[in-house]
Amino acid sequence: MDPYDIIRRSVISEKSLRTRNEPRGKSRKPLNGYTFEVHPAATKPMIKEAIKKIFNVKVEKVTTCAVKGRERRVRRVLGRTKDWKKAVVFLAEGQNIELF
Repeated sequence: MDPYDIIRRSVISEKSLRTRNEPRGKSRKPLNGYTFEVHPAATKPMIKEAIKKIFNVKVEKVTTCAVKGRERRVRRVLGRTKDWKKAVVFLAEGQNIELF
């Protein structure tokens, strides 16, 4: 699978920005985590290699979770948003990704 098929888009939210900048733990270093929407069939090693190839950075750890779609109402019609897979990629110290 092509790296650009695995990584669909970056997720920018308050919580994802907190994992990037907020210091944690005894060392008080930032977590340096970046959140992406990925292909539902992508595995952690596939995501790690895709990030390495696309952004040319050193990846330390990848965590994933499946996000269920929510119910949405548009007037009287009830629908659902799509299910998707989220990956948080933690980079080595001193590495960063310029998303904007």
